[in-house]
Order: sequence, then C-alpha cells, then structure tokens
Amino acid sequence: MESGARPIGSSCSSPAALSREYKLVMLGAGGVGKSAMTMQFISHRFPEDHDPTIEDAYKIRIRIDDEPANLDILDTAGQAEFTAMRDQYMRAGEGFIICYSITDRRSFH
Repeated sequence: MESGARPIGSSCSSPAALSREYKLVMLGAGGVGKSAMTMQFISHRFPEDHDPTIEDAYKIRIRIDDEPANLDILDTAGQAEFTAMRDQYMRAGEGFIICYSITDRRSFH
C-alpha cells in the first residue's frame, strides 16, 4: 500500500492523516543545482560538495494557505542516460520546478 493510503472504512483522526499531500518534481540538466535547491529548502543548508543524483525523494511537513500539508519532493537525475525516467516523473508530479544554469544556455533547452 502506498504511503499515506488507508483501507476503505478506516478512521483517520490524526492531523497528519488529514493533511493535503502535494507531489513536487525537480527537473533540469545535470549539475544545475536541483539537489542544492532541494537541500536548502528541506534543511536550510547548502551542500558544499556535489554528488550527482540518480533519484532522491524527500518528505517535509509545511503550511500552505495556513493549513498543514505534506510535500513530497522528487529530486531527479539531469544526466542524459536517465531521460527514460522522465515520463514517469511527469505522470507522478503535481507541481514542477524547472532548474537551469544562468551560465549555461544549453541547460535551459
């Protein structure tokens, strides 16, 4: 069963169970800073070293419109060899952040 899914007829009384869930996907070329932006948002720190990402997923509790919400962030690979996974990310996401480098015009395409 997926995280957060409940069997039909079960009761949900905890605030976390009643929260809205959003799925956000980070997209962009390799090395443009998708992971750095994600880590800055999640942990309020900037990673000093770069470790190329294949796929990382994060969960964070936030407030949207003054209501508690669960935000699932999928930090995707930007390397060309992982483009086959892109269709899956597009189907799963509800929101997308497209990252690119202002010093590399090709990263915007």
